[in-house]
Amino acid sequence: MSLIVQKYGGTSVATAERIKAVSRRIVQTKKNGHQVVVVVSAMGDTTDNLLKLIHKITSIPPKREVDVILSTGEIVSAALLATALNSVGQKAISFTGNQIGIITDEVHTKARIIKVNCQKIQEELKKGYIVVVAGFQGTTYGNTITTLGRGGSDTTAVALAAALKAEICEIYSDVEGVFTADPRIVPQASKLRQISYEEMMELASLGAKVLHLRAIEMAHKYKIPLYVRSSFNEREGTKIV
Repeated sequence: MSLIVQKYGGTSVATAERIKAVSRRIVQTKKNGHQVVVVVSAMGDTTDNLLKLIHKITSIPPKREVDVILSTGEIVSAALLATALNSVGQKAISFTGNQIGIITDEVHTKARIIKVNCQKIQEELKKGYIVVVAGFQGTTYGNTITTLGRGGSDTTAVALAAALKAEICEIYSDVEGVFTADPRIVPQASKLRQISYEEMMELASLGAKVLHLRAIEMAHKYKIPLYVRSSFNEREGTKIV
């Protein structure tokens, strides 16, 4: 039985109905004979709204507390998705970054992953559970909560895929793949069926927001195939290999 890691972005889990739709896609993946680990971002504009709330308190917040506050968005998404999966008869369990042992350095708001302990995930997979992980976060060796920066859930997903030796890491969002230009600005842009890690890293470094640059770097290092797709349809996406 192969293992697939799926990551769902904020737009994919922005509402209760979208969370239910995501759960149906995950259930189908499980029925196709795969073990599934899911990584989720915060719902919709949650992170932006939390930042606005923080800045209503102070214009210079301590970064340690910013990380604690922002990490809650992904935790809510993970628990809601696990609840949705359980409601349709699936065994699912959610975890925070801390609970599954994602260890980072101590650079608050843009930490880097140092180590991933997969023991807890592997135990739950063996029991037949779908494991749902809150993305974008981890803890230091001193057990202080950190976040990985904008787009950090992509990096969480790739790190887990590498540590668990997953067959593929699927990145779901509101775009159907990687295009030759931003299709919202250039209507005639073409979708690429496949692109190399190097080309994708160059696009990300030049401002393309399809994937977190660190996620692509990590996928390249550990040779994790990435598949960028839309969670809103069944069309083919773009493979990054």
